[in-house]
Amino acid sequence: MIAYIVRRVLIAIPTLLLISFIIFAVLSLAPGDPLSAFARNPAITPQTRELMRKQLGLDQPWPVRYVKWLAASAQGELGMSFAAKIPVNELIKQRLPQTLKVVGIAYLIAVLVAIPIGILSAVKQYSIFDQAATTLAFIGFSLPSFFTGVLFVLIFAIKLGWFPTIYDTSLQVRDWHSFTLQIRQMVLPVGVLAVQQSAALTRFMRSSMLDNLPLDYVRTARAKGLTERSVVMRHVVTNSLIPVITLIALGIPTIFAGAIITENIFRVNGLGSLLINSIETSDTPVVMALAFIFAVLTVSFNLIADILYGVVDPRVRYN
Repeated sequence: MIAYIVRRVLIAIPTLLLISFIIFAVLSLAPGDPLSAFARNPAITPQTRELMRKQLGLDQPWPVRYVKWLAASAQGELGMSFAAKIPVNELIKQRLPQTLKVVGIAYLIAVLVAIPIGILSAVKQYSIFDQAATTLAFIGFSLPSFFTGVLFVLIFAIKLGWFPTIYDTSLQVRDWHSFTLQIRQMVLPVGVLAVQQSAALTRFMRSSMLDNLPLDYVRTARAKGLTERSVVMRHVVTNSLIPVITLIALGIPTIFAGAIITENIFRVNGLGSLLINSIETSDTPVVMALAFIFAVLTVSFNLIADILYGVVDPRVRYN
């Protein structure tokens, strides 16, 4: 296992280097000028803009800038934001807690809801519960998050008035009233992310359970006189969770990507809204840093999923 992990890490390093090179090249060659906002300001002369371009390093070829970015990133420095005029590290630290709060709670709810529903759907196959759960899972999985978000706003915020439409990032929880306000404003963005993730996990858990229920070891357990509950929970669920655990690990980068749209719908001041705003203003250091962070999450959790698969399933050996 240790040799496998070391080998995968060694493979991940050139993979991330290649990804960072491609992202940097695309951002550098894409249309858009980070100083376009200053170009419309008559008070800033062309000489001043050229001086600013030189100070930001934009006068150098993009391969040179990539090497400098790579050297700085190796030391933990992700550059300076063109728009905010502060280090990208500080900008990410300011936005990260909001994203982690929304994404973390949404994914936890999705896992806690999806696994029991998937188990019951498989055990009660073709029942009314199974058909209803399957239909809702298909709908939740098929609808994109931007459509679900707008639908939730129209129904629960505008028509019913139960929840606010805009997330107040400045809200601080100090007493019970502020705590309830925080819960109310988190319901819609968390719900949008949880719906899509729980739908996918429900379908996968149901399918995994149905693969295991007809197998010989299940019939043997029943022949030994074990109760149906014991057979399902101790044997079928345990083995069915093996591929689901890897899917949960692989789904973490996916839910971060889904948060990009959800945060912009509900005005959550997190990494997703920061990415969209940075793209609109051609703030390439911020876009580069966030895109690379998403790439690191994807590669890392792929490795974690492979390791977990070997840990929970003794039949897997990484020779």
